[in-house]
Order: sequence, then structure tokens, then C-alpha cells
Amino acid sequence: MKIFKFGGASVKDAAGVQNVVSVLKEVGFNDTLIIISAMGKTTNALEKVIHCYFENKNELKAAIQELIDFHGQILTTLFPNENATASDKVKLLFEELQGFLSWNKSPNYSFVYDQVVCYGELISTTIVSEYLNSCGVKNTWIDVRDVIKTDTNYRDAGVDWQQTQTKINQQIQKNQLYITQGFLGSDQNNFTTTLGREGSDYTAAIFAYCLNAESVTIWKDVPGVLNADPRHFKETELLNQISYEEAIELAFYGASVIHPKTLQPLQRKEIPLYVKSFVSPSGNGTAVTKGHRIEPEIPCFIVKKNQVLLSLSTLDFSFMVEENISEVFKLLADHKMKVSMIQNSAISFSVCITNKYDTLAELLSILKAKFKVDCYENVSLYTIRHFNEKAINGIEQDKEILLKQVSTETVQMVVK
Repeated sequence: MKIFKFGGASVKDAAGVQNVVSVLKEVGFNDTLIIISAMGKTTNALEKVIHCYFENKNELKAAIQELIDFHGQILTTLFPNENATASDKVKLLFEELQGFLSWNKSPNYSFVYDQVVCYGELISTTIVSEYLNSCGVKNTWIDVRDVIKTDTNYRDAGVDWQQTQTKINQQIQKNQLYITQGFLGSDQNNFTTTLGREGSDYTAAIFAYCLNAESVTIWKDVPGVLNADPRHFKETELLNQISYEEAIELAFYGASVIHPKTLQPLQRKEIPLYVKSFVSPSGNGTAVTKGHRIEPEIPCFIVKKNQVLLSLSTLDFSFMVEENISEVFKLLADHKMKVSMIQNSAISFSVCITNKYDTLAELLSILKAKFKVDCYENVSLYTIRHFNEKAINGIEQDKEILLKQVSTETVQMVVK
């Protein structure tokens, strides 16, 4: 089978959904499983719903109505003669969402997050599936939560590969077209879990691995994998081919075009990954395969914004040794801090982290009892793979460099 993944930008409105049909008719869709993300900025809108649920109940109803109106407009455009099936299914999903918010008693933010945010994908796939059927493209809609089983680490769940393999093989038959959701799974009690933000690519890799797929194609609004994010860098170039190892390195450092966990299952079975444009589906795009590490071999730029830089030293002027560093790492893990860069010397230890779960204040209060701590918030971490002097100079210009680290292939800089 082939696995296709369409992200939120590809189905951000009715025209996007119509374009998905055009892409499928152009490239073919026999023996294909399609994974679809929430439409446009729906995930952000659902995060607003969650915020209102916890912090501002007075605005909760309006936040939900905003989502109902947004999807209602798409339904009206796609089904001008009305499609009771599509509208009823979407209405039922919104009723489920409102029902959960009315009966839920759990104060666990991450649990509530996963139970709410999943409706973005459930609604988008329902609309796309019904529209494809109306266009004569017959498909089977699957609730991905029935097949991808995970642990209970809400918002960043780990996959139970054995259970998932069995359930996928039971439900998926060849010579059919399937539509399902990215990003989602379920735990042993069938509560919804999510695989981490941008986890739809990972979903594609999970299905590909379990089905021994022929290939995975991620359809995006760019011509393929670029050497830099065009939202942050003016000049970008298309990478024609990348090895699995190189792509994993880029993903590890934060390249947003491919989810960090996506590549390892594909590499294990040598399943090629293609990144192509849904605007020009006949273009070559980028191939991620076994072989030549990167072509053309040019500097690749990655930036992570809104980072936190911590610089620690001991209060008694002793060395920062294994015992101190292991204690720091345990605290980082306990507070769910994602580490992006580390650097240590005899008397200091610096770490660049992402405060994803908003636990920085608590972490600092513990660290300051044991260490001298300098904290820099809202800094940016730049990474350049295959760097040259021109590339480095371009980043350093007009910036305050707080930390710099150079290895054979990579330079990283934390800047203000």
C-alpha cells in the first residue's frame, strides 16, 4: 500500500479539500491509506477552547461556536445541495465534544487536552471522506483510535507497537482507499491520546511500518524539503534527496518539515518517504531514502524560537561533575523539559530547553536552592548543518551570541 498524509494547510478550506480530490485523481489512489490533519488552524482554535474551559468559562460557548461556524462554512461550500450525512456526522462530533466538557471531572490538563483536541482530526476526516464519496471516490473512514494503541502519557504518548500492529492488520485490507486521522491514538481504557504536536507524520510512519508500505508521501504547501524554513529565512533551496540518517539529524535539531519520530520506523524497513507539493503534485519533490546523505550538499538552517537558556554553576565553587549533571537532567525530565542543546565546562553547565508544559518557574525554584542559575528566556537556537563561514556570518550578524557550539558537521548558536 501507499500512505499519503495531507496536513492542515492542504485542507484549510473547501478549495483545499477539492484540491485533495484533484491530487488523488492525478497521482492515483488504489491501495492507498490517507492520513489527514485538522483543518487549517483548528488545533489552535481547540486549544483556545481548552483554555476557556480551565480559565474563562464565560467565553467557552463562543469559542466552540467559532469552530462550528468555520466547519459549517466549509460544509456549505462543499455540499451546496446539502449533504445530510456529512452535516449530521459533524454535528454529532460537536455534540460529543460539548458532552465531554459538561461531564468531565478530571483536572488533568494534558488528559483534557487530548480528549478535546482530537475533534479537529475527527471532523476534518469526516468531511473529506464524505466529499470524496460525493465525487465518486469511494473510501472507508477509520477511527485511528481503534488501531493505534498507546500508553497514558497524554500529549506525547508512546506507541504500543505489538497491539497496534495486530489491530492495523485486522482492519486494513488491500485494494481499498482508506481515510483516517493523524496525531491520535488511544490508551488501554480507550481514552484518546495524542502523539505530540505535528504527530500526523508519525502516524503515517506507524501505518507504513505495520503494513510494510511501498512508500509514504507527505503533501505540503512547499515543493519538498527546503534547506531552511521560508517563514524565517529569505533564501531557500530544494533538497532533492536526503538519507534517512541526515533527515533524522535535521529533525532532531528541529527541522519542522518532518516529525522527529517519523523517520526511524521507515528507516528500519527502508520505506521511502517523499515530500511533495499539493500545489504541483507532478513535481519531483524530495526523496528520503537509503543512500547519498544530501543532494545538493548546501548549508541547512534550523531555528527554534521561544527557547530558555539556563547556565548553572555550583554554590560552593566546586566542579560541575557527573553527580551534579545527573541531578540536573533528572529535574529536567521530571519537569518535562525538552533539551535542545547542552554545553559544560569544569565549573559550569549550560542547557537550552523548551518550556512546553510551562513548568519553568517550579524548576527554577528547585535549581536555585542548589546552584547559581542564570536564566535567559525567549531566546532563539540556530542550527546550521554543513555550515560554512558565510552561513555562520549570516546568522551572527546583528545578534547577541549567548552560547556557541561547533562540531564537524554542525554549528549551534543561542542568540538574543
